Amino acid sequence: MALKITVIGTGYLGATHAAAMAEIGFEVLGLDIDPAKIEMLAGGRVPMYEPGLEDLLRKHVAGIEDSTGRLRFTTSWEEAGDFGDVHFVCVNTPQKQGEYGCDMSFVDAAFGALAPHLRRPCLVVGKSTVPVGSAERLSRLLAERSPAGADVELAWNPEFLREGFAVQDTLRPDRIVVGVESERAEKVLREVYEVPVGEGAPFVVTDFPTAELVKTAANSFLATKISFINAMAEVCEAAGGDVARLAEAIGYDERIGAKFLRAGIGFGGGCLPKDIRAFMARAGELGADQALTFLREIDSINMRRRGQMVGMAREALGDGTFLGKRVAVLGAAFKPDSDDVRDSPALNVAGQIHLQGGQVTVYDPKAMDNARRVFPTLAYADSALEAVRGADVVLHLTEWREFRELDPEELGGVAGARVILDGRNALDAELWRSAGWTFRAMGRPRA
Repeated sequence: MALKITVIGTGYLGATHAAAMAEIGFEVLGLDIDPAKIEMLAGGRVPMYEPGLEDLLRKHVAGIEDSTGRLRFTTSWEEAGDFGDVHFVCVNTPQKQGEYGCDMSFVDAAFGALAPHLRRPCLVVGKSTVPVGSAERLSRLLAERSPAGADVELAWNPEFLREGFAVQDTLRPDRIVVGVESERAEKVLREVYEVPVGEGAPFVVTDFPTAELVKTAANSFLATKISFINAMAEVCEAAGGDVARLAEAIGYDERIGAKFLRAGIGFGGGCLPKDIRAFMARAGELGADQALTFLREIDSINMRRRGQMVGMAREALGDGTFLGKRVAVLGAAFKPDSDDVRDSPALNVAGQIHLQGGQVTVYDPKAMDNARRVFPTLAYADSALEAVRGADVVLHLTEWREFRELDPEELGGVAGARVILDGRNALDAELWRSAGWTFRAMGRPRA
């Protein structure tokens, strides 16, 4: 009999995983404690912007015309417990307020609410990013609180989704990692992932601690690579070098590679910043804090880049002050192809300039509503052209394709001054300079 799957938590990760499991061919039940979110998903709509997700959802949600009907949603823990053979837990693990550590309250609540309704053999699979050691504790919780007792097993299956590519990453993952304690759990997960594994995705079987460490280790490595090239940008600025050419040269070394070597205002979002901080905190608890002290400097370099962009903007204005000056900010999302503004470097820079007296106008293709909720005191425009109108300086802070394809001549016709700062090293400097713009980018020569 085909496995039935539940997905606990229907945010960014959960909604994507539920839709992808239905696409693979499983009957899927998504659960969330937010009735409004469930109503939205049941209507075939998603509460965030993710390319391709809403189309995939509508293809499978029961009640949508011409759908397969393989995907339903509920707020009932009892219904989820009765339905599922495999329960994927996909809830959020934010940073603790005022601390570096990971807030496990949502994960603990989900496991605590699900366990009493597990009355028959099943597999619970954690996908949330958690501190190493959590799986062992949660496994004991399931055994103690589930009516089925030892017949309820736990596995850990970290996610590696990139915002903007989440559907692709779920259906065609570059690897599948499973932390298991039994051959039965491994067999069940091989059945769940039979399609992507058959298409060539590596299937890596580990113990619990290793599976928990994979995601935080991967994010720490990526954060290190990003902050390394940003540190090189600081040196290039001091020495008169060109960080873009430097990155190109070292990127040809296959041991290094060219990806994540574009200097700019640094990383943000809901994963990398909080994951490296939680990793440091957990290492300290385990007595291995010295192993990860380098991550503190990685975090520091990253946060410093935002202040350096503010300084570049102040310098570009000539008189060293933002008071009475109009500043256009192109970008609000922490990365392109997303509406996520969590710990967004772009919004952080915009907010700092606003607090220093600048009249800041922001435009982003998808993140405007989220940006307004976080920074309601900033001004917002409906287009890049309107954001730039009358601006004394333009800041390019999120590398949307729309911004790379802007016409410098058209923008120059409405700007107060033709001055642009590229905080992502993604624009064509010569194109902008040939249109009469003063163009500066982080870590690159002034002309």
